[in-house]
Amino acid sequence: MPEGPEIRRAADSLEAAVKGQPLTEAWFAFPQLQRYSASLLGERIDAIETRGKALLTHFSNGLTLYSHNQLYGVWRVVDAGETPQSSRVLRVKLQTAEKAILLYSASDIEMLTVDELAQHPFLLRVGPDVLDMTLTAQEVKERLLSRRFCRRQFSGLLLDQAFLAGLGNYLRVEILWHTGLAPGHKAAEISEPQLDALAHALLAIPRLSYQTRGKVNEKKHHGALFRFKVFHRAGKKCERCGGIIEKTTLSSRPFYWCPGCQK
Repeated sequence: MPEGPEIRRAADSLEAAVKGQPLTEAWFAFPQLQRYSASLLGERIDAIETRGKALLTHFSNGLTLYSHNQLYGVWRVVDAGETPQSSRVLRVKLQTAEKAILLYSASDIEMLTVDELAQHPFLLRVGPDVLDMTLTAQEVKERLLSRRFCRRQFSGLLLDQAFLAGLGNYLRVEILWHTGLAPGHKAAEISEPQLDALAHALLAIPRLSYQTRGKVNEKKHHGALFRFKVFHRAGKKCERCGGIIEKTTLSSRPFYWCPGCQK
């Protein structure tokens, strides 16, 4: 499943294709959205925002298209007028003179006014996004210590989008390894230096993944700038302590860790 960094990179590619260009076509499969097609012609996409796994496409007339890919939804960028062969069902088409962005298979799609956006149930439920560059480690630390979250085990907390949006399983695994914390800990029980380290890692690791994952650095032996330390590395040596990385299941998801140095 894609996590926050992958969703943000997908949004970047959509923005690069159509942002700021007048729309020449807006097509929607769902009847309740079709009435917006004519009013969007000539409007521009000002930004495509991510909130966890939701995308918010902001139009110049003040409307916002909310979409959540859930399990099967996927966005594609194509040349204007192109109709790619696909077994998926097209839900949304937003086209400019040169490019089009297409949303396939998603079922959770709405058009929202400014007031509706502010009151949307999913958006009210999710926490701040880890790839919101205005979010600080101090604010994350305050959330960790809040009454709502301070007694939650990290194994479950780091998957809860109400805590921080955009986190997921590989990020949970890597963040806890980087901070040397076992998954059963709670914020209320760890030291101040551990809290500070965790708060910083909760932002730094997702942002590093967003910036570098999949990019190659020829000066590094392993090539990729972002390299998993424990995720999918069960049975291999921990590069920090030499212990053996183990795999278990926590919060119904596979979990990888080093018992030797995650205390």
